[in-house]
Amino acid sequence: MLSALDLAYEHVKEDATVSKPTFDDAALWTSELAVTWALRHLPDFTVVCTGMYWHPDAYELMRRANQRIGLLLTETPYAVHHEARYAGLVDVVWTNERTAVPVLQELNPQTYYLPHAFNSEVHTTTGLDLDVPAHDVVFVGTGFQERIEWLEAVDWTGIDLGLYGAWTLLAPDSPLHKYVRGGVTDNAYTAALYRRAKVGLNLFRQSIGYGQDASRVTTSESLNPRSYELAACGCFHVSDFRAEVAEVFGELVPTCRQPTELEGLLRRWLADDHGRRRIAEQLPQAVTGHSWATRAGQMTAVIERVIGTRV
Repeated sequence: MLSALDLAYEHVKEDATVSKPTFDDAALWTSELAVTWALRHLPDFTVVCTGMYWHPDAYELMRRANQRIGLLLTETPYAVHHEARYAGLVDVVWTNERTAVPVLQELNPQTYYLPHAFNSEVHTTTGLDLDVPAHDVVFVGTGFQERIEWLEAVDWTGIDLGLYGAWTLLAPDSPLHKYVRGGVTDNAYTAALYRRAKVGLNLFRQSIGYGQDASRVTTSESLNPRSYELAACGCFHVSDFRAEVAEVFGELVPTCRQPTELEGLLRRWLADDHGRRRIAEQLPQAVTGHSWATRAGQMTAVIERVIGTRV
């Protein structure tokens, strides 16, 4: 399927005097198309996910047409400086980072915390039986600089580590290169990796942007999607610290606050097959009620309260 940018280019590529559309052009055109669809179907409420690539004009046009609109912010707190630009343009805002709610409420009083979640059709203990490696420790995600620093602090001798995702920030001489087993990985394959691994690893993002010198957030408290997905797959895992880890999982997810603590934690649990299995069996129950289907219901309740009618 052609992207919006490719479709736009189809209209001009035969004319050498017309420049190829830019990303900003595509954002504007696709936003206008969404407005057209909304006016054609006249929904009770429109929800925009992330929204940072919607042109601001689209929000304004929807409001002029008396269309109610909500914005689900999924990149807080790392992109809150971008997300905040749009918070005041919509009727309702949801954010996945609870510490950002007071900041966003100054721009839009109808701002609510909506935690991340898992896909109950994919993240299960008995999913599609894919042929995937069975690693001692597995991590699937983007190789932000802080994650590289954590992982490079570990002596991985004797441990089969599998890294998947985008790891373009690795220095040429990084010892982690030999553990990169795959690139960007879809949800089904990721879930299969979790089900087969002895230990899953959850390292929270801190980087604002992407780069070796990116500034970092330090006050986040909320779980990321990976936390819920590992648990829903019944994967024993260890994590660096955030407040919600203990609030949701109690003592089921061991945590550490410094990279130097990670190796000891991993080796302690890799040596305890019985302990890992005992905890892994309890993890799916810990995230019951945290699926995206449940989150949709929570969003609907807010929408109905704000607009005063059922949707």
